[in-house]
Amino acid sequence: MSLDLSTPPERPGTWEAPDEHWPLLTEATADLDPPLAVLDLDALTHNAHDLRRRAASTPIRVASKSLRSRAVLDAVLALDGYAGVLAYALPEALWLAAGDGLYPPVGDVVVAYPSVDRAAIARLARSPELAARVTLMVDSVEQLDFMDRVVPARSREALRVCLDLDASWRLPGLGHLGVRRSPVHSSRQAKTLATAVATRQGFTLVGVMSYEAQIAGVGDAIPGHRLRSELIRWIQQRSKGELLERRANAVAAVRQIADLEFVNGGGTGSIEFTVSDPSVTEVAAGSGLFGSHLFDSYRAFSPAPAAAFALPVVRKASSQIATLLGGGWIASGPPGNDRVPLPVWPHGLRLLPTEMAGEVQTPVAGAAAEALHVGDRVWFRHSKAGELSEHVDEFTVIHRGQVMDEVPTYRGEGKAFL
Repeated sequence: MSLDLSTPPERPGTWEAPDEHWPLLTEATADLDPPLAVLDLDALTHNAHDLRRRAASTPIRVASKSLRSRAVLDAVLALDGYAGVLAYALPEALWLAAGDGLYPPVGDVVVAYPSVDRAAIARLARSPELAARVTLMVDSVEQLDFMDRVVPARSREALRVCLDLDASWRLPGLGHLGVRRSPVHSSRQAKTLATAVATRQGFTLVGVMSYEAQIAGVGDAIPGHRLRSELIRWIQQRSKGELLERRANAVAAVRQIADLEFVNGGGTGSIEFTVSDPSVTEVAAGSGLFGSHLFDSYRAFSPAPAAAFALPVVRKASSQIATLLGGGWIASGPPGNDRVPLPVWPHGLRLLPTEMAGEVQTPVAGAAAEALHVGDRVWFRHSKAGELSEHVDEFTVIHRGQVMDEVPTYRGEGKAFL
């Protein structure tokens, strides 16, 4: 189906009244058997327009790992203000860029991580159409060497590449703050690598990317952790100042070597800061579209819970414990309570510390568990947006309490890229 996200909801969404929202989802999907996942169309539309508002006039490149549904990707890309995809694997990028009978080709796909998939590199290198639409990520000469071994420069299309600039903050005493991505940290290192790319046959340097994970990916208002939240805000504020200067210098140095088409930065959690950087020409975002619960701890924005999933009650371990089928849909990243699914309806349910969300069963306790019976369902929100799509074949699309249709996930289309 084709999703239409063009018109923002006219009235406040039902998600603002949980006592209305979750029973509506239960009623709308009453004829469907859980486990199941839903997309609330009004909430998704609200989030898409709110991300555009936050980005102002800066284009948003959609992070596909946060959606993993081709139908949703296409619907978002149809909106003004969104341009291109930030993919997470080269085979995925080729699938998006090639199109098929159901989906049109995506004309601008940047692969966010380096690839050593030889078959995918060979396919890209021998297709003029794909080579014009897909950009590879590099942060070392070794990666260029690898691609040259797969397909020598003299026998392939020129490969578009983007330089990955490390956006972490290195503070004496605290060490490395951010994710371990590129070894290219300084403007000197960026210029050296840019020169190596520009002077090498078979490559065209078209972009720079730098993801400030310590700003975009860390909530600054963690419930029940005031001191930790204050420390995070202190770190983020100082990291912003350091990155503004260093990224500007690095981009200026690379522009001396190559005529860049784009400079990408940020993520859902840092849009306002990232678009304030004059050196950035586009911002990446994706998680804010689904509004997973990991983003409940940010002060600057509050996405609607557009994606959710339901598990069925299959037994009562005791009068105050209901056991659900499945549920071990744990998000990636540092193990912790913020990575497990969050039970949101009925109110008052909690996971058991000794079992949490299990591979084949998840017990929930609390006052509401006593009223649950075999065959009832419990609604959850996932922690990291796109990983929900790896557990279901499709999303049931709900609009104002009614089932509209179903849209497949990557998994539902037989795709498992990572």
